[in-house]
Amino acid sequence: MLSRIRRTLAQYPRPFWVLFWGTLVNASGGSLVFPFMTIYFRQRFEMSMTTIGLYLSANAFVGLLSGAVGGSLADRFGRRNVMAASLLMSTLIMVGWGFATALPVLLLLIVLKGLSGPIYGPASQAMVADLVEPEKRAEAYGLIRVIANLGVVIGPSIGGLLAARSYLILFICAAAASFIFFIITVTLLPETKPEGSSEETASSSMSYAPVFRDLPFMAMCAISIIAVLVYVQMNTTFPVYVKEQFGIPENRYGLLIALNAIMVVTMQFGITRWTNRYRRTSILALSAGLYAVGFGALALARNVWQFAICVAIWTIGEMTMIPVRSALVADMAPESMRGRYMAVNGATWGIGWMLGPLAAGLVSDSLGMVHVWTFAFILGALATVGFLALGRVMPARTNTPRRSEAEGA
Repeated sequence: MLSRIRRTLAQYPRPFWVLFWGTLVNASGGSLVFPFMTIYFRQRFEMSMTTIGLYLSANAFVGLLSGAVGGSLADRFGRRNVMAASLLMSTLIMVGWGFATALPVLLLLIVLKGLSGPIYGPASQAMVADLVEPEKRAEAYGLIRVIANLGVVIGPSIGGLLAARSYLILFICAAAASFIFFIITVTLLPETKPEGSSEETASSSMSYAPVFRDLPFMAMCAISIIAVLVYVQMNTTFPVYVKEQFGIPENRYGLLIALNAIMVVTMQFGITRWTNRYRRTSILALSAGLYAVGFGALALARNVWQFAICVAIWTIGEMTMIPVRSALVADMAPESMRGRYMAVNGATWGIGWMLGPLAAGLVSDSLGMVHVWTFAFILGALATVGFLALGRVMPARTNTPRRSEAEGA
């Protein structure tokens, strides 16, 4: 075991491990709060599900714009500076959420979070691609997901206990975690942005036109949006559904989300190595199918154990989809454009968060919350078909894992 750990440590540079452990701090703090946000909005401000969906959609819409800017800034000014700015803003916003007492203030903070939060993702993912050789990228992204989800094991388990007592303490603890990672970023992480090779590269580093002309990449993003519409229900409709329809309190819901994270921590690395044996689009289709089954089955679940089975099913889909997508994007992106490719890939999450909560809120308030899961099944099935169709036209050189990855599996 010690020998295996040493070999794993030696495969990646020191800055990667700094980012790795910093991600644990940041993910623990973020997951203290976000699994319980819809419940907080519902209880403190007495919002309808449609109103909650509108607020979350506003956050996601702003995030689409800031994520695009963040990708360009990461390519122009560097990964570390963008990450640090995002973390410092998140610290201040978390404190503000804890003290917000009026809806206009809350909306302003949600918009500010939408501006600051999404710029972190493209920069950090581009940093991983800068630091890690292509044949190790899928595993590197898998490792980042493992440690992030270890934070999600820690966060909701503690957050559920804190939320049952004081949401203010919950927000302050989350702010402290963001500030700690900010300090780690500015003191221990180097800048990894590749130097531009020409004046033309530098002058065009804010343009997204080449990204949008990459049709296979854009098709993958479009299909991914459909899958994300389903996945975002985990942290939006699902917590309200289990509490209001079945009386499951925050602390037990936190354990359900912790199950998701525990599975990722214990299974992600092995699953990522397994997926390297198969075509990327085939794995993405499998993932979308698991989303369809896992979320669709919520319509039939009636107790905590049945909900846990649903969580387990869609978690396997999550573990197969997210690292494979990240590795595929890193391989498709030219070195000088990694930030922008990562930003567009990240925008699929922003669009999903913009449309998913609002659509689910409308369905919940008009037809009943249980019908959200019927639509989730349909959308997951559509994404499955879309990824299979994409696999028939995507070039094999980008759709097939590197040979060394497959051999390592």
